[in-house]
Amino acid sequence: MALQKTKTPMREQEPEERIKNFDEVPFGYSDEEAVVEAERCLQCKHQPCVEGCPVHVPIPQFIQAILDGDVVEANQIIKSKNNLPAVCGRVCPQEEQCEKVCVMGIKNEPVAIGRLERYVADYNMEKGTDKSSAAELEKMKIPELEEKKVAVIGAGPAGLTAAADLAKYGFDVTIFEALHDTGGVLRYGIPEFRLPKDIVDREVEAIKDLGVEIRLNVVVGKTMTVDELFEQGYEAMFIGVGAGLPRFLNIPGENLNGVYSANEFLTRVNLMKAFKYPEYKTPVVVGDKVAVVGAGNVAMDSARTAKRLGAEDVYIVYRRAAEQMPARSEEIHHAEEEGIEFKLLNNPVAIHGEDGRVNKMECLKMKLGEKDDSGRRRPLPIDDSNWMLDVDTVIIAIGQNPNPLLTSNTKDIETKSWGGIKVNEDQETSREGVYAGGDVVTGAATVIKAMGAGKTAAENIKNDLLNKSKK
Repeated sequence: MALQKTKTPMREQEPEERIKNFDEVPFGYSDEEAVVEAERCLQCKHQPCVEGCPVHVPIPQFIQAILDGDVVEANQIIKSKNNLPAVCGRVCPQEEQCEKVCVMGIKNEPVAIGRLERYVADYNMEKGTDKSSAAELEKMKIPELEEKKVAVIGAGPAGLTAAADLAKYGFDVTIFEALHDTGGVLRYGIPEFRLPKDIVDREVEAIKDLGVEIRLNVVVGKTMTVDELFEQGYEAMFIGVGAGLPRFLNIPGENLNGVYSANEFLTRVNLMKAFKYPEYKTPVVVGDKVAVVGAGNVAMDSARTAKRLGAEDVYIVYRRAAEQMPARSEEIHHAEEEGIEFKLLNNPVAIHGEDGRVNKMECLKMKLGEKDDSGRRRPLPIDDSNWMLDVDTVIIAIGQNPNPLLTSNTKDIETKSWGGIKVNEDQETSREGVYAGGDVVTGAATVIKAMGAGKTAAENIKNDLLNKSKK
C-alpha cells in the first residue's frame, strides 16, 4: 500500500471563531487519525529523528506502540526521556528538529511527530495512565544517591526537567521558584490558546508525584542565596531561572503609556486569566490598533493575544523579509488566518504620543543587503522612507536577557557580556557543584532546548555525586 505523502491534518477552530476566545486552537488527533499518521513512519534503522530531538525521545518506538494499539506503552517510552510530553507536543518546534531530519520528509511531508506526541500524552492524561508506576520508579533509583539533597532554582521547563530526572535517580530534590506558581514561560509566557494551563498543572503534578518538593515565592539571590543553600546541606544545584529581562529598541517614545514589552504583556494576560473571564477583557486595554515589533514565536503570541482582547487591526512590524521570520511556520500560518497584517522590511525608529500615550509609530523602510553573521541577508535602511503607523498600543517582542539578580548576588559564577551564565559541555558553571541551563545560559530559545540542558545537567550532577560518594 502506498504511504500517505502528506501529514494527517489536525482539526482546529475556525479563525473567525477562535479570535473571540482563548480556547486551544487545534483539537488534536482522534484514535483513528493517530493510527493513520503513525502508519507513515518508515521505522528507519538509523533513526535520525532521535538524534534530532534535544532530549532523544525514542520516536520510532513510541510510534510503533501506537500502531500496536498500546498507547499507554507509547507514553512510557516518551516519558523515559521527556518529562513534559503534553507540553512538547504543543509548543516544540519539531520542524526545526526531529521532523527536519525525518527520512519520510526527503520526498514527502515528514511524519507529524509532534502531533503524535500530543495525542499520546493527551490520551494518557484522559485515562489517568500518564504516570510511571512505583515499581518502575524504584528500579531507576540509585541507592548511593538516596537522601542526597539537590536544589533546583526555577520551575520553568529546564528546572522541571532537571528536577524530575534527579528525583528518578533517587535524590531529595527541592525546586525554589520566585513566582507564585510553577511553569515559568509555560504558565506566564505562552498564551492559553497555544498551551492550556491545565496541561501545565497536570505535567507539574506528575513531577511532584516523583517526590519533588516545590517552594514558591522564594527569590534566590534576594530572599535566599546560593551560599545559604549549600549551608543547608544541598550538595549540588541547578539554575534554570530563564530570561525574564526584556530587550527594548532604545528609540524615542518607548516610555509612553501603551508601550509594553511582550514579556509584560503576555504575563499580564496570563496572570489575570483573560481566558477564564472573556467578558472582562481588561488585563491590558489594547485599543483598536496594535503594532507588535518582531517576528518570532513571542511576537506571534502577542499579536494573536491582542486580537483576542478586541483589537481590530494588529500588525507585525519586522525589519527583515518573510523567509527570515524566526517563528514556527504553524504560528505564522495561524496569525495570517486570524487577520494579523504583516508589515515586513520596516524598522521602527520612534514612537510618538499625545498626552503621554502612544498614538503613532514612525517606521523606516528597509531593503536586504549581503548576508550577516546569522546567515540571513542584512536589512539596510532606505533613505528618506519614513512613514507613520497609527497605533493605540505597541508591543516590543525582540527577545529577552537573564535578570542579573541571582548572578550578581552569587560568588564565583562567570557570566557572558550580555548576562548569560557561562557553562561547559556538562552544563556546569565556574562554581563547583552549580550547574545551569535553559534561557539563563542561551538567551531566549525553545522549551525543548531548555529541557535538553536540564537533562544534561541532571545526568552530570548524578555522575559527579556518585563519584564523590565512592571516594
